[in-house]
Amino acid sequence: MLGATMAIVAGCHHPAGDGSGEPIRPLAPFAVQRLIVTPTGHVRATDSLGWTHQMAGARAAGRQLDSSIVVALEARGLASRWILPAELTRVFERNRTYATDPYQLAVEQVRSAAFKVGARYGEPLSSQLRTMIALHEDARFVLVPADLHFERDGAGGRAVVRLVLLDPRFAEARWVGDVSGVSAQTPVLALSSAADRVADLFVAP
Repeated sequence: MLGATMAIVAGCHHPAGDGSGEPIRPLAPFAVQRLIVTPTGHVRATDSLGWTHQMAGARAAGRQLDSSIVVALEARGLASRWILPAELTRVFERNRTYATDPYQLAVEQVRSAAFKVGARYGEPLSSQLRTMIALHEDARFVLVPADLHFERDGAGGRAVVRLVLLDPRFAEARWVGDVSGVSAQTPVLALSSAADRVADLFVAP
């Protein structure tokens, strides 16, 4: 099975290398596929930096991460062929009778630290994601920024995203990892850095 749980630590411009000088991109095989990228599933409401409050709350912080991820994917040429939150919302609005609002996915089980590669997840998320890929027939995998929090790092702080790549056909995790941006002085810059690290998993800048 592809990948293992991996943490992208702050302070490195690229994902860790394998000794050959080349960065490891564990999700590179998925870059050529048509992925669904959901909105951020959960944002921790408090942090020692006060950044969530500074950004007018968890919802605003999550939306900012979503926007930053879209920008990072656009810069790598991925956004044009992937299904992003704005498109998910448009499809949901046309199919409200049976689709789930992409901002209301039940991500609790997949954002847990105990959720690992190969783990199965249950209802209601399994039905929610099966319906999602059924509405986008050319997509098979779903990338979920399941949890976001800020943590202090020296004189600044960094954003940490719990990222999971799910296979809705089997209700199974294909990749799980905590992706950290570099230390920054503002939450917006911290989120932008974390989003770049998410894109790094798939393709070089």
